[in-house]
Amino acid sequence: MRRPEKYTPVPVRETGVDIINIKGIEDIGYAQQDSILLNALVPEENTHCRQGLYFQDGQRRVDYVLTYHIKKQSSSRRHSSRLTDNAFTRSLRRGRVPPPKGDPEVGAQEHSLHYHEDDKRFCRDEFESSLMEMGLELEKDEHTKTPGVGFVKIHAPWHVLCREAEFMKLKMPTKKVYEVKQGSNLVEKINTFITKLTEPLHPNVEENRIQNVKHLSYPFSREKQHLFDLSDRDSFFDSKTRSSIVFEVLKRTKCTKSKHSMGITSLLANGVYMAAYPLHDGDTDGENAEPNDRKLLYEEWASYSVFYKYQPVGLIRKYFGEKIGLYFAWLGVYTQMLIPASLVGVIVFLYGCATVDDDIPSMEICDKRNNITMCPLCDRACSYWKLITACGTARASHLFDNPATVFFSIFMALWAAMFMEHWKRRQMRLNYIWDLTGFEDEEDHPRAEYEFRVMQKALKKEHKAQKPEKVKLTCKDRLPAYMTNLVMMLFMIGVTFAIVFGVIVYRISTTSALYMSSNPTTRSNVRLTVKTTAAIINLVVILILDEVYGAVARWLTILEVPKTDKSFEERLIFKTFILKFVNAFTPIIYIAFFRGRLVGRPGSYLYVFESYRMEECAHGGCLMELCIQLSITMLGKQLIQNNLFEIGIPKLKKLIRYIKSKRRAFQEEEQDKKLQRYETDHFLEPFAGLTPEYMEMIIQFGFVTLFVASFPLAPLFALLNNIIEIRLDAKKFVVELRRPIAARAKDIGIWYNILRGISKVAVIINAFVISFTSDFIPRLVYQYMYSPDGSMHGFVNHTLSYFNVSDFQEGKDPLEPTDLEYKVEICRYKDYREPPWSPTPYEISKEFWTVLAVKLAFVIVFQNVVMLMSDVVDWIIPDIPKDISVQIHKEKILMVELFMKEEQGKMQTLESKDSCNNHSPVPRPRSFPNSHTND
Repeated sequence: MRRPEKYTPVPVRETGVDIINIKGIEDIGYAQQDSILLNALVPEENTHCRQGLYFQDGQRRVDYVLTYHIKKQSSSRRHSSRLTDNAFTRSLRRGRVPPPKGDPEVGAQEHSLHYHEDDKRFCRDEFESSLMEMGLELEKDEHTKTPGVGFVKIHAPWHVLCREAEFMKLKMPTKKVYEVKQGSNLVEKINTFITKLTEPLHPNVEENRIQNVKHLSYPFSREKQHLFDLSDRDSFFDSKTRSSIVFEVLKRTKCTKSKHSMGITSLLANGVYMAAYPLHDGDTDGENAEPNDRKLLYEEWASYSVFYKYQPVGLIRKYFGEKIGLYFAWLGVYTQMLIPASLVGVIVFLYGCATVDDDIPSMEICDKRNNITMCPLCDRACSYWKLITACGTARASHLFDNPATVFFSIFMALWAAMFMEHWKRRQMRLNYIWDLTGFEDEEDHPRAEYEFRVMQKALKKEHKAQKPEKVKLTCKDRLPAYMTNLVMMLFMIGVTFAIVFGVIVYRISTTSALYMSSNPTTRSNVRLTVKTTAAIINLVVILILDEVYGAVARWLTILEVPKTDKSFEERLIFKTFILKFVNAFTPIIYIAFFRGRLVGRPGSYLYVFESYRMEECAHGGCLMELCIQLSITMLGKQLIQNNLFEIGIPKLKKLIRYIKSKRRAFQEEEQDKKLQRYETDHFLEPFAGLTPEYMEMIIQFGFVTLFVASFPLAPLFALLNNIIEIRLDAKKFVVELRRPIAARAKDIGIWYNILRGISKVAVIINAFVISFTSDFIPRLVYQYMYSPDGSMHGFVNHTLSYFNVSDFQEGKDPLEPTDLEYKVEICRYKDYREPPWSPTPYEISKEFWTVLAVKLAFVIVFQNVVMLMSDVVDWIIPDIPKDISVQIHKEKILMVELFMKEEQGKMQTLESKDSCNNHSPVPRPRSFPNSHTND
């Protein structure tokens, strides 16, 4: 385990040093550190600071915590003090550092280490002094029970909160309240009835009670404090708002006396501070767990026993902020919308099960009277085989390849459009409830890496004696990074294709090898064995490459040096999505659209290498194999990557800490009870951002929509996964992670555009799956154009072509041609080709061109009709609910009335003063009616 002493400092005097391991967007304010083993603890002496949530005076709340590495001093008692300049800092500033004594080499090394540590301490003192100049109050605690770690507790007093809230344009509730109408009386009665009906599904939190009144909100202003209800200052700004305000101050404050300007992000990147985080509200369980929002979230949201209840989205937003609140609101809407999709998918599957015995083509394949001899599936090792052996595959294919599949594909395309519209309306409703209407993303602070690169560029220009000018990174500066990005992205996609090709070769070679087996059971189950093992290999490769691609995408994004956190996040999301999407869906796309298309024919097969010929689909079509690949990949990713990793890895880390600590469980529990809140939170996992959470759901959305024609049970499996995923993520956020910074956001950002793109692509892919992968179009063409009686009788024979075994290439015919106990002269294969006795033997027949024309026509018609229907749904359903638009308009009117009354009050006050002054000869002290306004 690494100790904090091993963190290499970056001295400010070395201007040419390059920052390599700088944290990304998700890690700002949360520097990852290995857990530090706790020593045996003594009983807590100071209990008046309320378990570390307050300063030592027990009055001022800790709004933010900075941690840094210290060399543990030989002192057993706790010491906390207000930050002041110490003697060492003053001597350091004067340049008087005592020279090393003893061995010159050892002394030089120690002097270097001391210099780096002193350099960091100088930066910290300077930064903390700047924070106090900004009005923040700080308290330092270096003698904690966490060896090697010092804590700086930060409190934002009232005047700082007011100032920053005004700068940030935070909307706060005013004293003015108004009645919220749910619509007409009928709508209101229906809503009340639905609420009572679904009451057991609602979590037991205050927000779920119907609110008939709402506070009018207005951006906070110090000049208009009388508009706001300030009777309880302590609760006016909640803990989430206080921590976000402090974080804004931390980002804005710089170390200006250093060689280059550094804010909190740079200080974290350079190791000056180990971590920075806000505190959780309290404990979730135990004797000392007082009622708080965190405990309420744990009981009503993060527990598996309440899996059937709705999420307390308002409380999530109150505790974690709008950005995380919107993610869980979106996940809840998505999960709810999966319920009807799952029901329809199950019905489609049951329809296939019910009609399998009435399916004429599969009945013909399974009919023993049809003595159809099929051509070998591989060269030399494979022999001729009876079509009846494909009976099981044909019957199974009907479960997923039936007329209901087309209906389900259309339904899912409309479902995706409905889901997008429903989410837009839900998002607008949340924007209104959370007072985000009119909120615009503000220009973010530059990232640490960007500032460092700009500083390097400025120094180079100074050395070249150029005129001073505003320095920024241009496209020319980023050109090497852009070229690296392009080459690496293409290389990674090429790696995916190469692995898919490797799996193809595995399938071909394994099939040939198994057919040479002397065991008849092995030979009879070749296809099932190869399909399943290849799908599992694909799954393992996908899981491994997902982790690799995530790291590569982050590295490539860091190379680009984006200016702001938002730009970094969007670029990272785009690269990660492209790589992971290609990784997950390339094997599936190959099976759906390429397998069995590039085979050739008996006597003229297409070969990968000299001895490996391209694999064919089973007689029932490739749809069954596509279903197997899709189900194993989807279930494997959800069970292993999404759930097992998220549950197992944190528990494994905890187990490793326990083994290394060599302490019993009850001793650890005793230690946890005695730790202060800021110490306990230090050992929690840092928040890694929402990108991984969104990414796994977006990939799942792709599985649900893109190839749903081949796997109607995909929505059901996604629904079952998400019910677990919501509670899993909830427990992770509430219990296992440090409290994230409460970020404001009015939408889910770039993810909405990705979802919309997937929905559009899904229509096209499903059209091609129905046309080219399933037998729906060939059956339709046969029934209405070639069938003698308009039925499906004779369809199987119609799709099989003839081959004369004497036309085999030399050395390609079966080694054992008499496996069927009779001599074979003519064998059959699935294709539309002329028979060997025609004038143009083995040429493509006119039936092939007819079927191809109908397939292309179906794709065009299906795509345009479904997209038109989706656009109609988009047009019919308004983006903003009518009642919300009415309430927003009402708020504007009420706000105007409020300010008009205020102006009239001021005018009347001024007129009364003037009249008093005119009638009274003796001047009186001036009094203002608003003198009670808080400053």
